[in-house]
Amino acid sequence: MSPEEIKKLTNFFRTKFQNQAISVRRRPQKDDSAEVYLGDEFIGVLFRDDEDPDDLSYSFQMAILDFDLED
Repeated sequence: MSPEEIKKLTNFFRTKFQNQAISVRRRPQKDDSAEVYLGDEFIGVLFRDDEDPDDLSYSFQMAILDFDLED
């Protein structure tokens, strides 16, 4: 993903979740995805789907581990 694209996606996440601590970061050696962080904590992967040039979309995948649900 380009730096401009990452900036737009970071702004989208920050606005959507009303949290300025969210950031989208490039993945080493990957062009079709990026990592999403909340502060310094990795929270998921953002995939770019551009198979159809007229229909660009993104998919956010976040795993929630069982022990993360404990109080």
